Amino acid sequence: MAQEVTKEVQPQKSKKGLILIAVGVVLVLALGGGAAYWYFSQKSHGEHEGKPKEEKVEVKDPVFVKLETFTVNLQPDAEAQYLQVDLTLQVEDQAQADSITKHMPSVRNRILMLLSGKKSSELLTIEGKQALTKEIINQLSQPFNKGAKPLVINDVFFTSFVIQ
Repeated sequence: MAQEVTKEVQPQKSKKGLILIAVGVVLVLALGGGAAYWYFSQKSHGEHEGKPKEEKVEVKDPVFVKLETFTVNLQPDAEAQYLQVDLTLQVEDQAQADSITKHMPSVRNRILMLLSGKKSSELLTIEGKQALTKEIINQLSQPFNKGAKPLVINDVFFTSFVIQ
């Protein structure tokens, strides 16, 4: 009978052992799953860690100022005698556009003086037009009044360009 008692006790110990092992496995899996969830959630939130934070830059709509047509006599050069050009300026903001409009006689004078000093051969090439763009930006960036801030001209667009 002693043998029978030991046989009965052993299966009970093995059942308790199996239950403990099963509980241990469940705990390990739960902890592992929780750790994996935490790791991947931290990784997706922390992807930008170590990198400088990107500041949101407000993208402004471009501000354009369309100028009236310029017609000027060119410097003597072969057969071309005059230039007719339409320009549109891209400026930093509406305040710059208002300043250009306010000083339009000065703006037109500066551009007319610049254009009338050119020869047609200087303006026929792409490089010549690009150089003219830079010169116009330089001329118009200068303040209209003493002590005033320079204007910010971002670009000059030729919307019509005829040399005859």
